[in-house]
Amino acid sequence: MIGKVLGAFVGGKAAQHVRGIESPTGAALGVLAPMLLRRLGWPAMAALGIGGYLAKKALDRAAEKPPSTTAR
Repeated sequence: MIGKVLGAFVGGKAAQHVRGIESPTGAALGVLAPMLLRRLGWPAMAALGIGGYLAKKALDRAAEKPPSTTAR
């Protein structure tokens, strides 16, 4: 019970830093996250973590790269 309350609190606070997610949605995700993590195995958790890291790096690089201009 305490884990669900803490998960909801942390999820609500984390949602404030993410565009497109409101606090109630973040709280719901915070409650669901521990249940999902218990059902996943270590390889799946590692794959999710590495995939998220690589996706963030790719998005950051795309944002830094200036738009290409073609000379005619």
